[in-house]
Amino acid sequence: MFKYTMKRLLMGAATLFVLATLTFFLMKLVPGSPFGAELAQLSPEVREKMMAKYNLDKSIPEQFVIYLKNAVTGDFGESMTRKGTEVSVIIGRCMPATVRLGLVAFVEAMVIGITLGIVAAFTKKRWIENAVMFIATIGVSVPSFLYSLLLMIVFGVVLQWVPIVGLKGWTSYILPSFSLALSPISTISRLVRSSMKEVMKQDYIVLARSKGIPRIRIIIEHALRNCLIPVVTYAGPMLSFLVTGSFVIENLFSIPGIGAEFTNSVSNRDYTMIMALTIMFGALIIVANIATDLIIGMIDPRIKLDKKS
Repeated sequence: MFKYTMKRLLMGAATLFVLATLTFFLMKLVPGSPFGAELAQLSPEVREKMMAKYNLDKSIPEQFVIYLKNAVTGDFGESMTRKGTEVSVIIGRCMPATVRLGLVAFVEAMVIGITLGIVAAFTKKRWIENAVMFIATIGVSVPSFLYSLLLMIVFGVVLQWVPIVGLKGWTSYILPSFSLALSPISTISRLVRSSMKEVMKQDYIVLARSKGIPRIRIIIEHALRNCLIPVVTYAGPMLSFLVTGSFVIENLFSIPGIGAEFTNSVSNRDYTMIMALTIMFGALIIVANIATDLIIGMIDPRIKLDKKS
C-alpha cells in the first residue's frame, strides 16, 4: 500500500504540474489585463515598476519558471486587483466558511442519500420508490440555481423560517447546504438502490437469509459493505467539490467563500489568484481520489492496490 500511495502521489504531482502549466499559458492567451485602464493612466516610471513587481516585464516562459519556484515554497504572490494583499491571506480568510458549508453538505448527502437508497431498494410500496426516484431525478436534471432560488423564495421569503444571506448561525446553513447536497443525494441514492438490489441476489446473502438471520442484520453486516464501494468511489471527488465550494450557491446566498472569490478573480483577471485557486482545487481532488482508493481497499480486502497500480 505504501508503494501504491507514493506512486499515486508522484502521478498527482505530475498532474498538478500539467494543470498549472495549462492554466498559466491559457491565461496569457486571454485578451485583457488585470489592471485595465488603470495602467494607461500611470506615468511610465510607475508603470514599469508595477510591471516589474508582478514580473510582467519578462517573457512568458520566464514568468512561468519564477511562479513555479515561488509556488513550491508556498508563495503565491500578491493579488493583482487588491494591492498589498497576499493571495494566501485572501484564501485563508475565505476558506473556513466554504469548508464548514461543504462538510455540512457532505454529511447531509451521505446520510440522506444512503438512507433513501436503502428505502427505495427494500420498500414494498411502489409509490415510495417512485418518490425517491423522482427526488433523485430532480436533483440530477434541474440546475442547482433553480431549486436554490425556489428554496430561498419559499422558506426564506414567504415562510421566513430560515435566513438566506450569509452564514451567521446554524439555521443559515440549512438552505445553502441542502442546495449543495441535493445533486450528490440524488446520485448516492441511485447508486445505493441499484447496488443493494444486486447484492441482495448474491449467494452469500441467500445463505444468510436461509439461516434465519434478521433482515436488518443482513443489510448492515453483509450487504451494506459491498454497496458502499461505489458510494465511496463517488464520495471522494464529491467531498473535494463540496469543500472547495460551489460558485453558484455561494453567490446566491451571499457567502464570502472561496467559490465566490474564484468567480471574482476570473472576472477581474486576477492571474495570481486564479493560479493559486486552480492549484488548490486540483490538489484537493488528487488527494481525495487517493484517499478514496485507500478506503476502498480497507472496505474490500480483495482489492489489491499494489496490483492495480
